[in-house]
Amino acid sequence: MSDLFESFDPPVESKAGQPLADRLRPKDLSEVVGQEHLLGPEGPLGRMVAAKRLSSMILWGPPGCGKTTIARLLAKGTDLFFQPISAVFSGVADLRKIFDAAQKRRRSGQGTLLFVDEIHRFNRAQQDGFLPYVEDGTVVLVGATTENPSFELNAALMSRCQVMVLRRLDDAALDLLLSRAETDAGKPLPLNADARAALRAMADGDGRYMLALADDLFALKTPPQALDSAALSKVIQRRAPVYDKDREGHYNLISAVHKSLRGSDPDAALYWVSRMIDAGEDIAFLLRRLTVFAAEDIGMADPQALQMALAVWDAYDRIGPPEAHIPLAELVIYLGTAPKSNAGYLALGEAMSAARKTGSLMPPAHILNAPTKMMKELGYGKGYAYDHDDPDAFSGKNYFPDGMPRTQFYRPNERGFEREINKRLAYWQKLREKKAGTPEDEENS
Repeated sequence: MSDLFESFDPPVESKAGQPLADRLRPKDLSEVVGQEHLLGPEGPLGRMVAAKRLSSMILWGPPGCGKTTIARLLAKGTDLFFQPISAVFSGVADLRKIFDAAQKRRRSGQGTLLFVDEIHRFNRAQQDGFLPYVEDGTVVLVGATTENPSFELNAALMSRCQVMVLRRLDDAALDLLLSRAETDAGKPLPLNADARAALRAMADGDGRYMLALADDLFALKTPPQALDSAALSKVIQRRAPVYDKDREGHYNLISAVHKSLRGSDPDAALYWVSRMIDAGEDIAFLLRRLTVFAAEDIGMADPQALQMALAVWDAYDRIGPPEAHIPLAELVIYLGTAPKSNAGYLALGEAMSAARKTGSLMPPAHILNAPTKMMKELGYGKGYAYDHDDPDAFSGKNYFPDGMPRTQFYRPNERGFEREINKRLAYWQKLREKKAGTPEDEENS
């Protein structure tokens, strides 16, 4: 049973049918695992409890890391009445009743800790409804969410709450929970060392889920020998990865892919791409981002990168998963090992800025077409030099607007194919200076 709707422990005789996770729920903050950075003597929550003075807060963390339990124990440690609600099942009418009851308690000298699970499920107007009761001290608000509060909670509420970031349970914390489960059951789990490690990996940082798996294992008929990893995978199911394709996990992982590629680490990039595939990511989204990377971070250092991205996208559409994951892996490796340059990306940004500043300057007359007599009389096309007629196939003419100095937006680096481009640009600049008869600094002034 969840403690969302119960602020007391059930009597001992009723615990026989309780799930293991509920039986092992900590009775004191010192028993909570994996959150020492918040609950230790020097942690913010540890100091609040020691001072018996609790501020409103948002507990942000993944499933199964102890948010509900911590909220209940904070109320216990500061002598506040624990009032839990779920944003999924509660509305404005429920909140009014809770605030009325909290005001009565306050008049009798007792404060209220209002714990709101899934607080991000409340809309902006509902979130605003908390503000007067938080400000006047009617309730100490403790909200719990698995979503980034910066995106899901309004600014007014965020300004009145501290955000406490809870961590997914690490291997040591999960193993401690397993040891407690074995003590509660009075027997060891029927697992060898490898299977025990596999069980922790299956939990993916979710303590509640891991204890549910342990409960299932204790219920098995005692096997003749300890289960190995292969046998374990047959009797219990692996936890689905925590991943919402339209929320923060999605953006965190694609950011990891992009930055691993930019850092020329194809192995890390393959890992993050595999995580996204395993979580059911839309492959079209991955291919779109990889194609953008080819243009933004490789560019002319290896012009084939963009063609490779488009070819793999086409191959994926033709082949389909899971075989199409092979050319996808080739693309990731290609992009990760290619020479890097963002010179084209930067050049576009500078050119766009210059375009906005200069407005509607006309092109120089010599490069304007003159299809009518009047346009010729106005000087359109006068003095145009057809570059192919020049011995160097380069006239050196100015193609910027009159009144705007030549500006170098594109500055290739010395990596990959851009090294050759640099040589070409330097050669053309010498020809331009020779044909113009002016030094480079005067021309660029």
